[in-house]
Amino acid sequence: MKVEPLKDKTLCIVIPVYNEEKTIAEILDRVINVSIEGINKQIIVVDDKSTDSTINILKEIPVKYPDIKVIFKDKNEGKGSALKAGFAAAEGDFIIVQDADLEYDPEDYKAMLDSFRRSEVDVVYGSRFLGKHRAFLFLNYVANKILNLVTNILYDTTLTDMETCYKMFKAHLIKGIDIKSKGFEIEPEITAKMLKKKAKIYEVPISFYGRSYDEGKKIKAIDGFRAMWALIKYRFVD
Repeated sequence: MKVEPLKDKTLCIVIPVYNEEKTIAEILDRVINVSIEGINKQIIVVDDKSTDSTINILKEIPVKYPDIKVIFKDKNEGKGSALKAGFAAAEGDFIIVQDADLEYDPEDYKAMLDSFRRSEVDVVYGSRFLGKHRAFLFLNYVANKILNLVTNILYDTTLTDMETCYKMFKAHLIKGIDIKSKGFEIEPEITAKMLKKKAKIYEVPISFYGRSYDEGKKIKAIDGFRAMWALIKYRFVD
């Protein structure tokens, strides 16, 4: 096994945002304050045309944190569209997706990055099912298990958490795929295209604090059907 040095590499954190006025300031503080020895950070926030006070909060970011890049989209299109804009603007060696809620802990970046010391690793998924987590909503748990099973059957793999937000990539890999999805179906699309490219995906345990719908969770049942269709579609087309 060849060990790769990570010192002086840059991790780009792409944060898609839509109506997260209650959490955006705190998640930015957490991302800014996480310390990873020898690693530089680039932070990109993409607002998907929020309709609450999120935009006003983000307009203050360049004043408080001039190193953070904020992109304001002209219309609301979905998480996939926001991520596509963020990936295009990213300049780091590695790229990770960070949802703007407080379900995922940026402290887990360290364990995920550490996996890249192995030269054969291309992508690292933070698995919610391998680590400590708040109890899932039952239907969300069942949907995740079904989607994982379908992924593993269609793509001959053994992933435990295809739908995880925490996907960390070597930058050239994620920049090298043509993302078509505009909504939440971006998760299965990315997984499908990485597996079809024969990218070597590793999983590490992460902590997870899932939100309820009362707390602002946005994904709906229809998104599960869209994810299933994306898995099937991208198995045969690009």
